[in-house]
Amino acid sequence: MNTKHAQYILTVLQEGSITAAARKLYVSQPSLSQMIKLAETNLGAPIFNRNTDPITLTFAGQKYAEAARQVLTINQNLAREIEEINHEDYGNIRLGIPVQRAMQVLPYVLPRFRKQFPLVNLDLHEHGSATIESMILEGALDLACLTTYPKHEELHYILIEDEELVLFTSKSTSLAKRIPSGSEISITEAKEEFFVCSKPGHSVRTTQDRLFVMYDIQPRILLETTSIEVGKRTALACDAVFICPINYIEMSPELYPYCSIYPIKGIENRRSFYVCHRKDHYLTKYMNAFIRILTEVEKPFLH
Repeated sequence: MNTKHAQYILTVLQEGSITAAARKLYVSQPSLSQMIKLAETNLGAPIFNRNTDPITLTFAGQKYAEAARQVLTINQNLAREIEEINHEDYGNIRLGIPVQRAMQVLPYVLPRFRKQFPLVNLDLHEHGSATIESMILEGALDLACLTTYPKHEELHYILIEDEELVLFTSKSTSLAKRIPSGSEISITEAKEEFFVCSKPGHSVRTTQDRLFVMYDIQPRILLETTSIEVGKRTALACDAVFICPINYIEMSPELYPYCSIYPIKGIENRRSFYVCHRKDHYLTKYMNAFIRILTEVEKPFLH
C-alpha cells in the first residue's frame, strides 16, 4: 500500500468530498482524482461510491480504509520510535481538547511540561469531546482530553476527574420558583423553559439530546454556543436553562445568588474527564510525561 495514497484517501473520507479534501491537502482536484483512480487500479476495485453526498466507501473501500489506518499507525509508530532514539527531548504532540477545558488545564500543565521538554511542540486541536473522540479513533491525534465514558475498546482511558451534569437556571424561571435548588429533577420539569445549548459535537449536547429523545421533549432552543461561559451567563440573563458540568459552575461562585442548580435524573452513562490514546499508538517519553503531569499535578482548574 502506498502510504501517500492511503493518507489522501482517508482525508477524502474525513472531508466528505474530493473537492474539500483537495483543498485541505493543497493539491488540485484533478490530481487528487487521478491518484484515487490509480489506487483503485492497484486495488482492483472501486474505493468510493461517487454518487453519494457526502462521498462513501464501497465494501472494498471499507477494507482498504481499515488497512490504511493500520499501515499509517505502524508508520507513525516507527517514526516516533526512531525520533525518540535520535532526539529524546524533541518532537510534537497532537493534543485534542475542548476549548473550555484548555482554558482550565493548559495554564497549569503546560508550564510544568515545558520545563521538562522545552523543544516539544504542542499542536492543539480545540473541538467538542465527541469530535475529539472521533479524531483520536481515526489516528488524527496523539492524545485526547475529553469528557465521556469509556466505550471504545481501541482506546486506553486514564481518569482525571469524575463529573456530574446539572441543570443550571436563573432564579426567575418558573422551574426555580416551583422547585427548590439542589433537588434532583427529571428533565421534563424544564420542558416549558427556553434552553441554551452546547453546539452539536460537544459531549454535553449528545447527552442532552438523548434525554430529549428519551422523554419526548421538543426543546425551545434560545441559543447554541461552543462556550460554557457564554451558556451560563446567557441562561441567567435570559431566564433560560442550561445543562452543563457542575465543576464549571463551581468556577463562578459569584453567580450563586442568582441561579438555581438541579442534579438530573435519567442520565444512563455518568461522565468523567479522561486523557486517552489509542492502544496501538506508540507513546514517546514526552507523551507519557504529559499524561503523568496531567494526572499528578494539583488541580485547582477542576474545582
